[in-house]
Amino acid sequence: MIELPVVNKSSLDATKKRKPDWLRVKLPIGENYKKVRSLVDEYKLHTICESGNCPNMGECWGAGTATFMILGNVCTRSCSFCAVVTGRPPEYDEDEPRRVAEAVSLMQVKHCVLTSVNRDELKDGGAFIWAETIRQVRQLSPNTTIETLIPDFKAKWQNLYTVISEIPEVVSHNMETVKRLYRSVRPQAKYKRSLEQIRLTKEYGCRTKSGIMLGLGETRDEVVEIMNDLLEYGCDVITLGQYLQPTKHHHPVIEFVHPDKFAEYKEIGEKLGFDFVESGPLVRSSYHAEKHI
Repeated sequence: MIELPVVNKSSLDATKKRKPDWLRVKLPIGENYKKVRSLVDEYKLHTICESGNCPNMGECWGAGTATFMILGNVCTRSCSFCAVVTGRPPEYDEDEPRRVAEAVSLMQVKHCVLTSVNRDELKDGGAFIWAETIRQVRQLSPNTTIETLIPDFKAKWQNLYTVISEIPEVVSHNMETVKRLYRSVRPQAKYKRSLEQIRLTKEYGCRTKSGIMLGLGETRDEVVEIMNDLLEYGCDVITLGQYLQPTKHHHPVIEFVHPDKFAEYKEIGEKLGFDFVESGPLVRSSYHAEKHI
């Protein structure tokens, strides 16, 4: 059973209030949005934009970009923050890499972001499909740069190397939250295991990236601590965004973090030595990802 942190009633009541003005986004509209919507449906693809209820979907799809989620849309883990369905996934689709590559080509994507659900039931964790998708995107769109937002593969590092040996331009693995909250937010993940993945990826020669959510109950000192940990383990790029509760059954929002605080974290991260810091209420790990090359 997932244990949520003990919070006082006033904190929980705050989560029921209307979102602050800085979290309002425009509804998806426009011809480019319709084009992407049509291609995603035609090729029977999954996007984290939809499965993760991303607030930037309208902006990104309107610009003709999307983050493709491979290996299906059912995850073997039950993170308390995530909107993706948890369960036993069906057999993976071996034709998926081709369909993703064709969609990327038709969309004329300049920077392609790939992510996936966790497939812990598979011996290779889905690494073969990961590598094949990267290869096919490169074959059909040789000028497209690629970012991979990958799982931790349960520390089976041979599977990690299967993916990063394809040399994507950016390899991202999200820490998601501070160390103290891992038990309630990421019960099937391990803080040090995720840091170790980032270290191994950096040592392999890849550009590394990670992201965390704010508003889950973390303190300022804990945010600075995870920044320092990420730098120590070789992280080049960090993103910080506001956690938004997908349903009443998910982890509550403890705080709507003010934009000024995000600006402060951006300044701290840059002073600490990250190559790039993307920090703001609506920032997600793949938001403005093309800047992180």
